[in-house]
Amino acid sequence: MIRAKLLIGLLLFTGLPAWAQNKLDINLIPANLLHNANAVVRNEETTIQVIEADNVEFHVKSVVTVFNRNGDPKVNINVFYDKISSIKYIKGFIYNEFGKVIQKINERDFDDYAASDGFSLYQDDRVKHYRKTSGQYPYTIELEYALKVRQSLYFPSWEPCEESNVAIEKSSFQFICDPGFNIRYKQDYLPGKANITTTREGKKAYSWNISNFAAWRDEPLSPPENQNKPRIILAPEAFAYEKYSGSFASWQQLGKWEFDNLLKNRTTLPDETANYIKSITAGISDPKLKAKKVYEYMQQKTHYISIQVGIGGLQPFKADEVDKDGYGDCKALVNYTKALLQAAGIDSWYCEVYGNSREKLSLIPDFPSIQGNHVILCLPFKNDTTWLECTDQQIPFGFLGDFTDDRNVLACTPEGGKLLHTPKYRTEQNLVTRKADFTLNEGGDLEGEMTTSFKGADYDDRYAIVEKAQSERLKDFKKYCQINNIDIKTLEYKLDKSLDPATFENVKLSAREYGAITDGKYYFSLNSVDRQSAGLKPITNRVNPVTINHGHTYEDRITYTLPAGWKLDSEPLNVAINQPFGSFSANVSVNNNQLVYVRKLQIKDGTYNKEVYSDLVDFYNAVVDADNYNVILVKK
Repeated sequence: MIRAKLLIGLLLFTGLPAWAQNKLDINLIPANLLHNANAVVRNEETTIQVIEADNVEFHVKSVVTVFNRNGDPKVNINVFYDKISSIKYIKGFIYNEFGKVIQKINERDFDDYAASDGFSLYQDDRVKHYRKTSGQYPYTIELEYALKVRQSLYFPSWEPCEESNVAIEKSSFQFICDPGFNIRYKQDYLPGKANITTTREGKKAYSWNISNFAAWRDEPLSPPENQNKPRIILAPEAFAYEKYSGSFASWQQLGKWEFDNLLKNRTTLPDETANYIKSITAGISDPKLKAKKVYEYMQQKTHYISIQVGIGGLQPFKADEVDKDGYGDCKALVNYTKALLQAAGIDSWYCEVYGNSREKLSLIPDFPSIQGNHVILCLPFKNDTTWLECTDQQIPFGFLGDFTDDRNVLACTPEGGKLLHTPKYRTEQNLVTRKADFTLNEGGDLEGEMTTSFKGADYDDRYAIVEKAQSERLKDFKKYCQINNIDIKTLEYKLDKSLDPATFENVKLSAREYGAITDGKYYFSLNSVDRQSAGLKPITNRVNPVTINHGHTYEDRITYTLPAGWKLDSEPLNVAINQPFGSFSANVSVNNNQLVYVRKLQIKDGTYNKEVYSDLVDFYNAVVDADNYNVILVKK
């Protein structure tokens, strides 16, 4: 993956003047900041100073008070560095609740290890990590450190309020540079504009600050945090990056620089491979089917492995190296696939994207800068643009899934950058359809067969178990299916990798004592295969709007053949609910000795006002109630 490496760790502090110890007494924290707070940032300062285009210093000072173990992650310190960045110093202190020093922190107290993600073959990132182990609360950590970085292509954003349940007493950010070093900045949810001054040394200084920021709660189904929290994003107009330099003020210029400096002349293939690609596509006239043939060749030829070397992790390995070795990271595999398609006479574009399944995070249209963390490939067929995820050797041609769908990406082309948008998997497309035929005997035992199909963004719902050994498949299936005493006779999966892909799951099963007979009545659960087991947690005084990132549709039809001589003891279930964000229906019909249960749940993506959340809670509670419905039979 592309990694715009954050030279400040994921859970960093920013800012601390050298306060006297009594200033750190927790009783001096304003009372209004204690509500919902597991920790309070007493004061923080972050400074980025551009000395030269290839000489940048990051200076961080902070003091954070932690009240309980839920606040500990705020002071788990990760300082990343690599071959183009180095740590100048790290130092600090730990104080008790009265502001008295109880421990000094030195750089030797930090663990130093490779910042591996568990899949890396080569990786030049390292991290200094510190974690406080004392269980005594409250406590305060004071920290100061500095980094020296030999690049100015990208700078980490300032996001002082990114953690929930952390209050901010004071926080500030300063960017210092020569008057001739021009930057663009974008500020969100901050009052006023940047305060721009001139230092005694004649440097230009941009500064922002916030104070008295109350802790915010983590509310379910909230928008991405960067959409409603204070943030500063910076981008240079001219920069240096290792041996390269350049400038950009538009996506077109950035894409052009990346193509010319990072991608150009890296798609040469060995003659043998190029000729083989031509031979296997020679009889295919449809360019899309030809590309599918090439893509499937790439999948069986290579495997994905994260490789964070090259120009700061931004430049892909050459295509002939991937062809020889048979592996690569997202950059290398996209570049290799591009080279293979080129041999078949098909044009394609290398595209940067921010991949995230939990949130749809798009490149910001009006702020060209390095924002991606992943690369995919675009095939600009006329009236049929196709997208390829090249790191997965099993997924179908043209399938992206919810990791990169429906968001802005940067296509790097010979003519320059183009801001494009990946396709969206619609609510109706994300379809799980289940059909089951079960037979219940007089003793309450169940037997039958069930087939489920997964389409759209749900194609890979069972992906984690499809490639496993059968014994592991059986264990995993029992986690999905809530039938007690289940005995799985057969479990099969079929992957349809056509242009309209689907996964099919077929299971034959039995279950002892699925039904129970008590006091002359026969009881059994109507829905044990796709049950909504829990609702949403109620939230009083909600602040955020409701955001549903992906819509889904679930359709079930289960037929129960009842034991002879039994009938329903009450009116059959019949529920129908319609809301702007979704719908739910469940009903039962009986014909002779067959009971048919039909269920449909549809959740629609979108952003809704915060008042909708209480309706959503009620909606899911109604679904839970219906899914827990028990059928009661009596003798005819």
